[in-house]
Amino acid sequence: MTDTAALPAVNREWHLVSRPVGWPKPEDFALVEAELKQPGPGQVLVRNKHLSVDPYMRGRMSAAKSYAAPYELGKAMQGGAVGEVVASNSADVAVGDHVLHSFGWREYATFDAKHAVKVDPQAAPLTTYLGVLGMTGLTAYAGLLRTAAFKEGDVVFVSGAAGAVGSQVGQLAKLKGASRVIGSAGSDEKVELLVKEYGFDAAFNYKNGSVSEQLRKAAPDGIDVYFDNVGGDHLEAAVGSLNLHGRIAVCGMISVYNNTEPAPGPKNLARLIATRGRIEGFLVGDHYDLQPQFVEEVGPWVASGDLKYRETVVEGIENTLEAFLGVLRGDNTGKMIVTL
Repeated sequence: MTDTAALPAVNREWHLVSRPVGWPKPEDFALVEAELKQPGPGQVLVRNKHLSVDPYMRGRMSAAKSYAAPYELGKAMQGGAVGEVVASNSADVAVGDHVLHSFGWREYATFDAKHAVKVDPQAAPLTTYLGVLGMTGLTAYAGLLRTAAFKEGDVVFVSGAAGAVGSQVGQLAKLKGASRVIGSAGSDEKVELLVKEYGFDAAFNYKNGSVSEQLRKAAPDGIDVYFDNVGGDHLEAAVGSLNLHGRIAVCGMISVYNNTEPAPGPKNLARLIATRGRIEGFLVGDHYDLQPQFVEEVGPWVASGDLKYRETVVEGIENTLEAFLGVLRGDNTGKMIVTL
């Protein structure tokens, strides 16, 4: 334990106050002041330094049954965060340790020490444990290598390719020997970033015309792997360009998250019969057994600069909601981080 007299009496945290219909609105949320909870036996108190906001959080704002429990109305929301332990009643976690945990959307978090994962700020910047070396990076790694069964020589197409996951998928594919990597993004600036900084062989702005036509032009010989972050017309285009025994890993479908009516599915799924293609959805939570292998392989690439990453940083707890809405709009390049 440590002296907590210097800590504030209140903790600012974001609550969901009503379940959004369609696009989330500011009035669905509230930044409230709550009593700062002191740690009980086996617990720690962490001052959050960086918060993660991610597309999957939109699903947790709905009451519908899903792979993650819905956020409770009138209670603090959750999400990835990294911070410094300022008080501890645990023999395993000391004051001054930096830890990764899932109690974000707030300035301070009090929770059982067993949920804290120690991270080393000397080995890599703290923000990377929320992105390139964290859940985001493992999502890219597991989805590409296990779900999509990537193999050397594959032609890979990635949608949402300038985002935190997509940019890492494309680079991992190149580092692993892909013959060609194509990405789609929502602006000409992001397209330029994909080719010039991340090393994609080709990229296109999906707002500039038919996704199917642009993909066929970028991959005239078809694709072997599609990593889907978008769904909709991108998924249909990928099915249309899929080679024999092609694989599609469905990570996310941000294009439909705010729909109030079911989105139509691809009209060309019958093509999977001729190509013997496969579509498989996945969740990173099913692949944490890959974490040691992932860090061992990807960590040196990050340290050497062979695997590049971008972060979009928003300052202040009060701007967390706007940062999240920015992710849904595609405002971010790379990982969206809120720094407190």
